[in-house]
Amino acid sequence: MTTDPRHLPVMSEEVCALLALRPGMRVLDATLGLGGHSLRFLEQTGGELEILGLDRDETAIERATANLAAYPGRLHARQMRFSEFETALDELGWDGVDAALADVGVSSPQLDEAARGFSFIADGPLDMRMGMADGGEPASNIVNMWSFERLRDLIREMGEEPQAGRIARAIVARREKTPFESTLDLAAVVEQAYPAKWRATARNHPATRTFQALRMAVNEELDELKDFLDRIVDRLNPGGRVAVISFHSLEDRLVKTSFKREATGCVCPPRQPYCTCGHVPRVRILTKKPLIPSPGECTLNPRARSAKLRGAEKLGAPLAELLEGIDL
Repeated sequence: MTTDPRHLPVMSEEVCALLALRPGMRVLDATLGLGGHSLRFLEQTGGELEILGLDRDETAIERATANLAAYPGRLHARQMRFSEFETALDELGWDGVDAALADVGVSSPQLDEAARGFSFIADGPLDMRMGMADGGEPASNIVNMWSFERLRDLIREMGEEPQAGRIARAIVARREKTPFESTLDLAAVVEQAYPAKWRATARNHPATRTFQALRMAVNEELDELKDFLDRIVDRLNPGGRVAVISFHSLEDRLVKTSFKREATGCVCPPRQPYCTCGHVPRVRILTKKPLIPSPGECTLNPRARSAKLRGAEKLGAPLAELLEGIDL
């Protein structure tokens, strides 16, 4: 498999197996990136797939199209948020898809290119927007304008950072003198906010969790994922499968909860004597526990180590739906 050497698609073999890919399928790659997963899908099926690939990043779309050039006409690339997948499906005239993948981690080029503002290792503008055409609030606005309480809660909840209070307090104190403009400037303040003993023993850079929280807020990542999960089953063909790769406990919890809800019958309150919701199971969960990368993959691609993969398969239409309109 050939792809950009800086981007190895996470758990590509496991994803292919989970989606049960076959020639002739229509596939949604909701987070196209550089096209690593889509390329593997095409290689596995001899190029006999149609893929709709979405990404917010115009540069990623261009690179993915180039990386899949050996399979002309097989990729329909669209620059948009993955929560907008229904718009793209309707534009193509696709009622549904046979398989769908969402890999909700940030891509390696975005992390590696300092000008994108994601990195606390290389200096760049404090931006962090995945799609520059999206508009939206850059990270500099959050850091320079949010209240201490909002910053603290963001870093604590989305960054799962135990030093959130100290870090937010240090940010507020510093910005009163000079506003933050660059990534290394912010990273230095976060690092100094860490207790000395913590800095000495930390496995990762002290700014890791804070930058993660800011990135997730800037790109509305949890809302994007929730919107996708709320609607993807509607557009899966019967027997179609969806797989989601997440890198954060809050994301994984959303996926787990969504799949469990879709796989459940009645969702009325337990004390209610009879069902009024009419909810029926729509999917079969394929992963009782999330799949994780092998030790070998983590060695080759350390950024994969926190990945979790879950999948579900859409059931056939309920009997009542099949019989609708039939005169018995």
